[in-house]
Amino acid sequence: MDAFECLATKLDIRDFSQIEVPGDIKLKVLEAARLTGTGLNTQHWRFILVENKENLKRLANDSTSGNWVANCNFAIIILTNPKYHFHLIDAGRVIQSMQLAAWNYAVGSGIFTGIKEDKFRKDFGIPPEMNISAVIGLGYPLKKLFGKRKDRIPLSVLVHNEKYDASNKS
Repeated sequence: MDAFECLATKLDIRDFSQIEVPGDIKLKVLEAARLTGTGLNTQHWRFILVENKENLKRLANDSTSGNWVANCNFAIIILTNPKYHFHLIDAGRVIQSMQLAAWNYAVGSGIFTGIKEDKFRKDFGIPPEMNISAVIGLGYPLKKLFGKRKDRIPLSVLVHNEKYDASNKS
């Protein structure tokens, strides 16, 4: 799929089919993460791949906003190092890379950040020096998705020419 088409059509998915995502596609998603740039090339993020159904249920139970992850095919916990002031920017970059790589193979995804930190750390062995930045749940969408159904604010409202213009509203 063309990169722009991938961006234009990717939607967040929280309802997944039970069709198994092949291992080679999972590896491509993780490889996309590895290839993503980081501030100062620190490559400080780490990833926990969660495939076991019991652990996916544990992810859901340890969440305040991601109950849906129990039904995905696999999930990835994104950890970043908060000693770098740009660690959350890097988390966003790597999340987008993984989601777009997955979508290229028709694998949908959703993210959540609402976690019960103590439970997450205990259940997944996360050291105290790492920040639990987000969790991505991935799998094939339950329903077939068609077209570019994104509801977005027009560029004429979002983009300001040369300086911010408060009258540029819609």
